[in-house]
Amino acid sequence: MSTAKGVRARARIEVTAAIKDEARRQLAADGASKLSLRAVARELGMVSSALYRYFPSRDDLLTALIIDAYDSLGEAAEAAHAEAGDVAPARRWVAVCEAVRGWALAHPHEYALIYGSPVPGYTAPETTIPPAARVGVLFIGIVRDAYQRRGVARTPVPAELEPEARRMAADLAPDLPPEAVVALVAAWSQLYGLVGFELFGQFNRVVEDRAAFFRHAAARLADGVGLVFP
Repeated sequence: MSTAKGVRARARIEVTAAIKDEARRQLAADGASKLSLRAVARELGMVSSALYRYFPSRDDLLTALIIDAYDSLGEAAEAAHAEAGDVAPARRWVAVCEAVRGWALAHPHEYALIYGSPVPGYTAPETTIPPAARVGVLFIGIVRDAYQRRGVARTPVPAELEPEARRMAADLAPDLPPEAVVALVAAWSQLYGLVGFELFGQFNRVVEDRAAFFRHAAARLADGVGLVFP
């Protein structure tokens, strides 16, 4: 009985992977808004009712693809951070930024799924939050390490922003100064702006050596957070 269950479990894993692969192919061809369970089933030679046993709705399939994309990006960023070793926090910051860019260039359609235009009619469930936070948590850890070990430069926030800065710090990193959390969130959003501009063509005929430009821009983001290069 256990052998039969094992065979069924492996078969389910294989079919689920095939469904996701076909869905990613359709994302690349037509975009997330046109993803169709019926079309996926047709391309795989399945009846729709069989596919619904794996993903009851288009939104369930989208959620699975989104979680996979966030996890894949998070794994790439975490691997780059680990490979950087115990270097200065600013250098680890740049290594993570470059890993985010590298992943996006290698997976443009998945990047567009998680950081592009919202999919009409789709609302991401809370299950997407932990995978989506992986890169942000890594950046928070880098800044926290800088504060604990070496300290960082602080940029005061204007008085009108102080209540929001305290709220953000309480929600995201209570052990960091509010002004550091404000700078961190700003840099995090600017990073994805840089990647998006390159990926979606806004740098065409503007930036030629994009790797060098990005490395410089990532270092300036680190500087804006207060991280100091040795």
